[in-house]
Amino acid sequence: MISPEELAGAVGAAADGSAARPVVLDVRWRLAGPPGREDHEARRVPGAVFVDLDTELSAGPAAPGPGGRHPLPRPAALQEVLRRAGIRDDDPAGLVVAYDDGDGSVAARAWWLLRWAGLDPARVRVLDGGFAAWRAARLPLAGSGPGAGAPEPLPAPPGDVVVRPGAMPVLDADGAAALARDGVLLDARAAARYRGETEPVDPRAGHVPGARNTPAAANAGPDGRWYSAAELAERFRAAGAGPGVATGAYCGSGVNACALVLALEQAGLTTPEAPAALYPGSWSEWSADPARPAATGDRPWAARE
Repeated sequence: MISPEELAGAVGAAADGSAARPVVLDVRWRLAGPPGREDHEARRVPGAVFVDLDTELSAGPAAPGPGGRHPLPRPAALQEVLRRAGIRDDDPAGLVVAYDDGDGSVAARAWWLLRWAGLDPARVRVLDGGFAAWRAARLPLAGSGPGAGAPEPLPAPPGDVVVRPGAMPVLDADGAAALARDGVLLDARAAARYRGETEPVDPRAGHVPGARNTPAAANAGPDGRWYSAAELAERFRAAGAGPGVATGAYCGSGVNACALVLALEQAGLTTPEAPAALYPGSWSEWSADPARPAATGDRPWAARE
């Protein structure tokens, strides 16, 4: 994570030539809209580049089924997006910071993909508290909307980053089922969806049998700022995670689960060398397969279909 003040300092240091310019990715997105690009055009962190979750941080919106609703992007397509944003291989210390308009759960998808693509973990950050925290700190805003008007830096030259996929572990449905049985599989969705009381998007309600519910929204307080490493660690330990325990995460479509992968590392329960695994297909893939059982209720192994 990086605080708004730290990011502002990095942007300022780049402006006076004393440090490399950070690449800032605006990944604001809402499940029910409106499109995040409209928010970006109105107000943004100066120099931020908009990246679309549906079409650039995934292989395009997909119906529930193989790969899920947000399948991983093709490496060549992701490389094109990252180069457009100005990310370079010859700038190993250059920060890349992603932000959303909430608690970092969407920005964590960009963080995860950058890590999966092979960027040095030390380079990649999520803005703590997102765009709301940037505004609350009264930091400069670029754009055409009210309160904006800060000067924009010149566009970054195209990057030359090479995407080398595979630096973060992934699970398929069989792997998720095995991890739920033999390790710890965390479900990042809201508790009501985990229990099977409601399912607004995917084909069936419930959860992967054996999965344990740790909602991604609980990583942060009401202001969107993340809890301390110790507080995060306490929550995940209560769910069975810990150093040396094989751990993975899923959610509805493989987006918010990235925030659990990040939070486990932030809490010190995993490391950049041995991160938690992500099930990218998540519940949207699992629930579309009638051969896959669904559990309901509060407990991992509650009633199954």
